[in-house]
Amino acid sequence: MKRITTLLIATIIIFPGTTFSQTRKRTNRPTTRVSSTATTSTAQQAGATRVADQIKNLTRFLFLLGGVAKGIEGVDDAARRNEASPAVLEQAKRNKDTVRRSIQSVRESLDALEIHFRTTPELQRYYIKLAGVASGAATAEEQAASNQFDRAGRSLLDVVSRLTNVLLEMR
Repeated sequence: MKRITTLLIATIIIFPGTTFSQTRKRTNRPTTRVSSTATTSTAQQAGATRVADQIKNLTRFLFLLGGVAKGIEGVDDAARRNEASPAVLEQAKRNKDTVRRSIQSVRESLDALEIHFRTTPELQRYYIKLAGVASGAATAEEQAASNQFDRAGRSLLDVVSRLTNVLLEMR
C-alpha cells in the first residue's frame, strides 16, 4: 500500500512537469518569413504533442489509481467489519486525500490544455473535439470526493478516449 502511494505521489509530482516541457530546443535564427502552412503544422505538431503527453500521463495515473483504489476499497470493507486498525484507517484516509489532490491536478492540466487549444488559432478547429475533457475530469473529482474512486477512474478513462480521438483527428 505504501509503495503504491509513493508511486502515485511521484506521478503527481512528475505530471505537471511533463505537460509544459519543451519538446525541442529553441535556437536563435535570423528572422525569415515562414509560410502560414509551416506555422500551422508546427502549431499542430506542438498541440498533438501536448495531447499525447496528457494521454501518457493519464494512463500512467490510471494504472496506479487502480491499485490504490482496490487497496482503499479493501480497507473500507475491513472498517465496515470493524477489522481495521486505527493506523490502517489513517493511512487509507491519507491515500484518499492524495488521490483527490491528484485528480484535481489532472483536471487543472486538462483545463490548461483546453485553454491552449481554444486560444491558439491553428488549433481551434480541434477544440470542438477536445472541449469537455476537463469537465470529465471534474466529474471524476466529484466522484472521488464522495469516495467513488472506481467510478472516478472510469470517468478518467472516458477522458483518455476523448483525448485519443482528438489525437487521431490531428494526424
